[in-house]
Amino acid sequence: MPAKDANPSAPASFIVRNGMLVSLGTPPGHLVSNASYRNYRLEVEYRFAAKPGNCGVLVHASRPRALYKMFPQSIEVQMLHENAGDFWCIQENIEVPDMEKRRPRTEGQKWGGAEGDARRILNLTDGSEKPVGDWNTMVIEARDRGIKVWVNGDLVNDGFNCTADRGRIALQAEGSEVEFRKVEIGPLKAAP
Repeated sequence: MPAKDANPSAPASFIVRNGMLVSLGTPPGHLVSNASYRNYRLEVEYRFAAKPGNCGVLVHASRPRALYKMFPQSIEVQMLHENAGDFWCIQENIEVPDMEKRRPRTEGQKWGGAEGDARRILNLTDGSEKPVGDWNTMVIEARDRGIKVWVNGDLVNDGFNCTADRGRIALQAEGSEVEFRKVEIGPLKAAP
């Protein structure tokens, strides 16, 4: 949490309330796992209880504050209301089918994870999220250099050739309060 650098007594970005982990949204920062993971299934149940907002799950997180002196090097799986499942490349990269359509860029931009790059990769669906106040389930499977994401049972993103295949898991505090009633990581099932 960058705010803690200048002010060690700055308020916490995450709390436990009523048995749930809560991202307060401010001050901005990340709650990062101690362990590094490879080939896993992560299930997160979350909701924006009061109003729509922004948050994310960052997978394959490594170097802290790699982008804008805030975001760890990673692939973000977006939870922004009505955009859940988008990928954001943060000093890492991943490919998807239909790159030209799903990863828009302006002239002079390249696909990548650095400042100025085309970093956003649109998800595959509209309408997979539930209304504000209802619980959503996001499942992320990281297998070798691929990442698949489901929101409420819908496959919303499927990336391959990721530049990382392991790292820490980070939850984001980015402007909005988000409640988590489940954050569970486990092994993958055997590939078909």
